Amino acid sequence: MNTLTQQATLQQDHKATTGLPREVIATVVQWHGRIALFKRSESVGHERGLWHCITGYLEPNVSPEQQALAELEEEAGLAPQDLADFQRGEQLLIPDQEGNPWLVHTFTATSLRRRLTINDEHDAYRWTVPSKISRFYNRVPWLDTVLQAAPGTSTGAPQ
Repeated sequence: MNTLTQQATLQQDHKATTGLPREVIATVVQWHGRIALFKRSESVGHERGLWHCITGYLEPNVSPEQQALAELEEEAGLAPQDLADFQRGEQLLIPDQEGNPWLVHTFTATSLRRRLTINDEHDAYRWTVPSKISRFYNRVPWLDTVLQAAPGTSTGAPQ
């Protein structure tokens, strides 16, 4: 864990104890009308084995856009030049299982490449058409909400 990540974790822990929302980014990756879902690996601290989009804590002194682009490169191997489009979506306030608030900055990244390079946070990724996301029964509970909020990714999936 690098120093910035440690600082972000401390900041997030402080927010949790003060009732302020923890801030994260959630980026949906698209390619030719398909959405990439990423399966969380056993090496991560939470939501292991569940399908989700690209996520990350918002680190101190970094804009949500900068954090989203950094997470895309780190988790999916997508640099800015690999993107046809990058759009900011809605901000969501989503409670976790304990009722703690999370402020989620949503984005959509349209990839120029089908092949992604995942890091150790993921075991696999799959491209799927939006109408078939509901078949991924083991997805993070908030994924449908993020997909509805991210620009151009409406799935028709119930929230």
